[in-house]
Amino acid sequence: MAASVTAAAPPDGLSDEEEQGWYVLRAGACVACHTADYDGAPFLAGGRPIATPFGTFYGPNITPDSDHGIGAWERDDLHRALTEGLDPEGRHYYPVFPYTSYAKMTDEDIDALWAYLQTVEPVAKPNYRHEVPWPLSYRSLLIGWKALYFSPAAFELDPQRSQSWNRGAYLVQALGHCAECHTPRNLLGGPDEPRAFAGNPDAPGDERAPNITPHPEEGIGDWRERHIARYLGFGIKPDGDFAGGSMADFIDTGSSHLTDEDRRAIAEYILSLEPIP
Repeated sequence: MAASVTAAAPPDGLSDEEEQGWYVLRAGACVACHTADYDGAPFLAGGRPIATPFGTFYGPNITPDSDHGIGAWERDDLHRALTEGLDPEGRHYYPVFPYTSYAKMTDEDIDALWAYLQTVEPVAKPNYRHEVPWPLSYRSLLIGWKALYFSPAAFELDPQRSQSWNRGAYLVQALGHCAECHTPRNLLGGPDEPRAFAGNPDAPGDERAPNITPHPEEGIGDWRERHIARYLGFGIKPDGDFAGGSMADFIDTGSSHLTDEDRRAIAEYILSLEPIP
């Protein structure tokens, strides 16, 4: 029998929209990147280093602090950041911030996320400067990168698939942004789309993200839906081993807070992917 996991409850006193935003925050893996990885780090106050082949980036403060967080933002600024990769001044974000996936988020989910973020305790913690070598430090170069690799488009339901499959597709493609880590990148940092989800030897955090297509030998073709759902809830693999590194953080702060139904939807979608060696 598959293990049953109950999603952690959001804080008391939230409105329905704010509760939805709390859930979006967890499904979007926001906590893992925007909260420093040491005990007692202020919630969502930034400082988490993210090592990549292009430099080390630091998750920014997204508490509603007016000086160091997003306290001076408007709701539309969050929409623009998530769907266009631009800050309120029109500057381009580096794609380590996965707006390339978040662009598929629904307006309802973005509005809910905004509503929840307004309830978070403001923290006056300055942001760290990214450690990016020349010439990548020139953000204007991102105009060309976006022209090559970023085509914002809303998530589209597949009428030929089940409701749960479509929910899983949305959670994987948009909120969970799984392809961002599990797809190999070229020399410019663009995703190798034909090999989506087939693993990335240079994933963020100086880690190797495994192949999560249902390939029988090199992917997770021997996993079943219950195995994936249990893994996303507890971090336990079918062989009894446990998740580590960034995936453990994603599970601990993100997918373990999802409902059983959503984890099974993710599993249904993942196992429908093309097996890629």
